Amino acid sequence: MASTTSRPTRTPKTTGLRYWMLQVLEQCERVSVDFGPDPVHDLRVSLRRCRSLADGLMVLDPASDWKAMKKAGKQLFQKLGALRDVHVMMEWVERLEPEETPVEAAASPALPRFQQSEESASQLAAHEDSVDPAAHTLLEILRRREQEEQHEAQAALEEFDRKQWRSWSKSLPARAARFRPGSALFKHLALERWTEARDLHTRALRNRSQTAFHSLRIGIKRFRYIVENFLPVEHKAWSNDLKKLQDLLGEVHDLDVLWSTAVSCRVFPDPISRNAWRKRILAERTARIDGYRARMVGSEALWNVWRAALPQGKQIQALATRRMKIWANSLDPDFAHSERVAGLALQLYDGLLSSGWQPSVDGVSARSSLLAAALLHDVGKSKGEKGHHKTSFDLITAHGKPLGWKPADLQRAAIVARFHRGALPRRGHKALRDLLPDEQKGTIQLAAILRLANALDATHDGHIRRIQIENSELTANFNRKQHRNGFARTPLRFAHNQALVIVAEGYSALAPSAQTIAAERHLLETVLHRPVLIRPLKHTLRA
Repeated sequence: MASTTSRPTRTPKTTGLRYWMLQVLEQCERVSVDFGPDPVHDLRVSLRRCRSLADGLMVLDPASDWKAMKKAGKQLFQKLGALRDVHVMMEWVERLEPEETPVEAAASPALPRFQQSEESASQLAAHEDSVDPAAHTLLEILRRREQEEQHEAQAALEEFDRKQWRSWSKSLPARAARFRPGSALFKHLALERWTEARDLHTRALRNRSQTAFHSLRIGIKRFRYIVENFLPVEHKAWSNDLKKLQDLLGEVHDLDVLWSTAVSCRVFPDPISRNAWRKRILAERTARIDGYRARMVGSEALWNVWRAALPQGKQIQALATRRMKIWANSLDPDFAHSERVAGLALQLYDGLLSSGWQPSVDGVSARSSLLAAALLHDVGKSKGEKGHHKTSFDLITAHGKPLGWKPADLQRAAIVARFHRGALPRRGHKALRDLLPDEQKGTIQLAAILRLANALDATHDGHIRRIQIENSELTANFNRKQHRNGFARTPLRFAHNQALVIVAEGYSALAPSAQTIAAERHLLETVLHRPVLIRPLKHTLRA
């Protein structure tokens, strides 16, 4: 007899990108027959989850489908949002409307029928007199607006490409699966959102304007979405607090919109009505602001709880660099080459510093810019080989500034990457002409180092493994440098017209890349005002 053992039923997955993308399609079917508050809210939640997941993953994965998916759902999300705003305002009007004076609902059975009719008419008149005229007028306006917004949402729903959305629901989750939820990279992204929201918090409490609190609501919402989508452990611990804060600030915004709508529609019959409504709205708004402050101000503020669980100190820049590498690796067809170029560029830069040379900008800042430029210099190849150095500049500039990197360093890196090949940089070039003289000079110096480092791996095979500066006479002079009061009397300099000798492990003057290297050393010779010689190494350099 065959076994009838049943398999355990698998619990349906209720999270993740694929689940929410399929929920969008399911909720579209529901909304198409009912534009009530609940279906509209549920579809907006599903769209919002998909868009916020894309927003976080776009930072690590530059695939164009993420942006396309966000754009596809944007119009429908906005139109549903306008309809949802009307629903919320109607709910608030009903909550804030003054309580009516109780009126008898039924006529007395002891009276004759014609007297009962007269009594019912008088009761209806009394009921109409007891209804707040401002609330009545505003509700009528909102009901008409609800119909208008429903038509707009219906049109957006019909334009929404569900077939394309279903296709993305298969391809995009596979891309998202490459990034592990709860990883340090997402914690770094959460710290970025935390920092932005914390600044908005300070601004809102300082000027207390409606705009400032609205911006704060959006800032905390963006932080919440990263935690909600990518940090499951932190979300479990923080979800209730984040939702409460979102509700408080959301209701502050709802009340501000309600008051603005009521004033613009001139629903108040007299100053007394206007003042009464203003008082009720302010009381509700103040209560929610106080609730927010109680949780977010002081030594026990939730800001401190959240910050303690996110990256600290040197972790921040290390994770920012890691994020940068992941982004570049998705665009650069040979990122291993870019990593080798970065290593060679830093070896050359550090060697120049040891030889007494100083860049025209801060040394630490310059080194950071050189590292970023070297890692990112070929991301433009994702759009094609031709003119890829210009495309790299555009992509780096548009990518944003990860927390831990200074915006000025990355802007300089974009310009340095722009000149890693092609025409030599000129001070009048549009990328350089608006910079201060020292910044111009420092950027060109870094471009010279990167050009030579890139040429040293021109064959993309890593045959040149390591380099160092080797000038025996120069080193001997440095060892005999004079001091006064513990400080060098004069800065260390190369002797007049002394060549800079760079020895390279794996270099051969007969190799195909030698001609490229000879050409690309020209800019470095120009900025150093001396010849640059590349020589092969006869013994292995120490690591």
